[in-house]
Amino acid sequence: MANPPLILVVDDESHIVHVLSVKLQKAGFDVLCAMDGQAALESASTDVPDLVITDYMMPLLNGGELCDALLHNDKTRDIPVVMLTARSHNISECDAHATNIKAMIGKPFSPREVLKKVHELLGMTPGSEVAKAS
Repeated sequence: MANPPLILVVDDESHIVHVLSVKLQKAGFDVLCAMDGQAALESASTDVPDLVITDYMMPLLNGGELCDALLHNDKTRDIPVVMLTARSHNISECDAHATNIKAMIGKPFSPREVLKKVHELLGMTPGSEVAKAS
């Protein structure tokens, strides 16, 4: 059996990282966590996740800067990104040049909504074999 998809969760609010990582792990995903954009960029360059879930407003590198940096790295340029934001951004307003931003989800959010978007972006159906492997 292939390894489960690897998801990188990035937010400077530890409770959000915790909630999302638990939800994703229970769904059978492998999860990496980072508390700021710079740590996320270093992690993504080393472990190359299948998808990144990131907050927009963060220290060191914000979510838009992280997406831009991922696009300019040959190893990470094709990683889809789900952007979480407390503001009412949309993809066209939020770093429109960052073509790796595939979805915007407003805060507060439902972890179930995020999980559904992860499945969709990875071409999986909820309840698929990988998603059950917990």
